[in-house]
Amino acid sequence: MAPSETASTSADAPAGVGVAAQAGVNRSPLEDEHRALGAKLVSFGGWLMPLAYGSGTLAEHMACRTDSVVFDVSHLGTVRVGGVGAFDLLQRELTNDLRKVAPGRAQYTHLLDEADGSVVDDIIVWWLADDVFDVMPNASNTFRVRDAIGGEDTTAARAVLAVQGPEARRRLATVSPDAAAVARFQVRRFSWNGVDCVAAGTGYTGEDGVECAVPVEAATAFWRALLDAGIPPAGLGARDTLRLEAGLPLHGHELGPGITPLQAGLAWVVGWDKGVFRGRGPLERERARGPRRRLRGLVTEGRQPPRDGATVLAADTAIGTVTSGNFSPVLGRGIAMAFVDTDHDVAVDGGLDIDVRGRHIAAHVVDLPFVRAGEGRTGRGGT
Repeated sequence: MAPSETASTSADAPAGVGVAAQAGVNRSPLEDEHRALGAKLVSFGGWLMPLAYGSGTLAEHMACRTDSVVFDVSHLGTVRVGGVGAFDLLQRELTNDLRKVAPGRAQYTHLLDEADGSVVDDIIVWWLADDVFDVMPNASNTFRVRDAIGGEDTTAARAVLAVQGPEARRRLATVSPDAAAVARFQVRRFSWNGVDCVAAGTGYTGEDGVECAVPVEAATAFWRALLDAGIPPAGLGARDTLRLEAGLPLHGHELGPGITPLQAGLAWVVGWDKGVFRGRGPLERERARGPRRRLRGLVTEGRQPPRDGATVLAADTAIGTVTSGNFSPVLGRGIAMAFVDTDHDVAVDGGLDIDVRGRHIAAHVVDLPFVRAGEGRTGRGGT
């Protein structure tokens, strides 16, 4: 088996994905479309979703870096919060400051645990109108977020299709010019074939793109129109390797119980000037004393990918743990994100080892992201 095929196989089980579907999982409104395309379906966050199609994870990854792909991300939650007091409610419950944006914009934010300031979930808020917000949790956390902020769970009423890549807008424009024109982190309603939809300039790949929320009754036709526009489908395997190259955190790995925004290098998500918000007290105390660990990017000297849970070593002393690791198709190396103890931190370009099943793999520290938008076109990343 060629090295590239080995890398593709290693990427076929992205973080958080179970290889066997569980009974009683939620199903995408596009499941029949995925099956017709030969997708491998797996259980993820309580949903049965496509892992990869016939071309495989590596090809799907590079299609996104060089041209465009479409992901079905209908497993993401949507909680509609609206009416008088909606703005104040979200200001109290979420970390970021909505005063930084306005209606027609999207914002990345966190919901924290009140006891220790760790991240219950990381969220995108689509601010649709003055008093209407679509709060977008991770798949498995929708019920937790709704318990915290209230609102209406509208997940089952729509599909969400993420068109991503340097050519995403050009190709999307042949299907919906209005959706393609939505700028980065803007949100806009648009009509497609007489159906009201929403587009946001958001994504999870590190490339430019647009996410479209389409009512279930129009989802299949919209999906097919995207494919007819020359946008191939991609599954969760490629989505995971893309987000890792982009240095983006995944809940349950770089964020979650016991992990705070400060440890994850996401202090910019905290609106310190806005007043009281859930989890502010413990987070302020951590800020005052400094986090005990920090998230770092690691690149190996060879192609073997580090794995979640692998120990990071400096001079044979354990100093941290890998949270996400895989093969980088753009860099041609193994890459990982890891939490490293601040007392034993290693500077950028500093060397260390990763213990992968008893074998020590040489690596060095890099700034995140590993790969920036557009760098996949040249086959050269940012290290």
